Amino acid sequence: MAGRTGIVDLPLHGGHAPRWLFARMVRLSREIVLVLADEFGTEGVLARLSDPGWFQGLGCFLGFDWHSSGLTTTACGALKEALHEVGNEIGLWAAGGKGATSRRTPFEIAEAGPKLAVEPEPLVYASRMTAKVDSAALQDGFQIYHHAFFFDRAGRWCVIQQGMNEKTGMARRYHWNSEAVVDFVCEPHAGIVGPRSDLVLNLVAREADGVRRAIPELAHEPPPRLASELSRLRGLTLPRRHAILVSDLDPRRLQTVFLSTYTSEAVTFEGLLATPGVGAKGLRALALLAELLYGVPVSFRDPARFAYAHGGKDGMPYPVDRETYDRTIEVLGQAVRRAKLGARDELSALRRLARVGGSLTTPPQERQPERE
Repeated sequence: MAGRTGIVDLPLHGGHAPRWLFARMVRLSREIVLVLADEFGTEGVLARLSDPGWFQGLGCFLGFDWHSSGLTTTACGALKEALHEVGNEIGLWAAGGKGATSRRTPFEIAEAGPKLAVEPEPLVYASRMTAKVDSAALQDGFQIYHHAFFFDRAGRWCVIQQGMNEKTGMARRYHWNSEAVVDFVCEPHAGIVGPRSDLVLNLVAREADGVRRAIPELAHEPPPRLASELSRLRGLTLPRRHAILVSDLDPRRLQTVFLSTYTSEAVTFEGLLATPGVGAKGLRALALLAELLYGVPVSFRDPARFAYAHGGKDGMPYPVDRETYDRTIEVLGQAVRRAKLGARDELSALRRLARVGGSLTTPPQERQPERE
């Protein structure tokens, strides 16, 4: 990610990619994935998908709007269709998607279970925890509506999910990579791309370690006491930021949530986060109470950062050139087919061309040596 940090806005756009374009996106995605898997293995594919800058470039290369929220959902959809065709061949699969499709992620992971070298349960847990972190532990004003989970035979995975803020008309994309996740609840993201938010409650920030340790202890206090303290908190003269965070917390309605935390056996923040029924408002209330009662500050740091070969769907910077697009698919497909027969000249040439053009985003020490 060196040299690719910054901020970029992703406006929420309606509509769909036309069928003629999406069909080409699937075919081109298939050839790209085959080339990358051949050169760098499935771990190399996952590493690149978890890089916000690389993924943004992929969406542009596929001919979608460079700054549209639809780049995320459409590129992931094309990749999923492509992996449906070649996933068993290379040992890489995709699950989830937009809206109701995202809720099928655990079932789709389980379907691939017999083909994996690991048990699928940890993958299902990873899918659920990444969604829970970005929807409840990182409260930045964006509601998650897209969750794509990519995984390989060895149990490595990456997540690309996106949230929307209807008030601002903006979107935010979140990237995860299993190889970089040491702790699900402490600085777990490979990257986040989107507009910076003015109001954030970040319970997965490194500096929020104190509140993460305090919340599970506080969660096992009797629910009436928590509701009473929350009512007191609402009546205090609070700084502007705290006043906004506490404004829509109803102590009476949160008693049900407090009861679920009180009866749970969770002793860690991650365990509490995984508890059914514990969502954004419950965690926000516990975090603010932890600050009030224990003096452990919460974090308001926004972790967002940023990161045309064929034109764009909306004609920017120019309309999609179908002839050039089809030629690219043909060239990549021929390179993959010849590589399988032992002739790797085309792939070697593409590698050299990539270096001239600035190279791939993977750091040099992580790249495999050239195979002639």
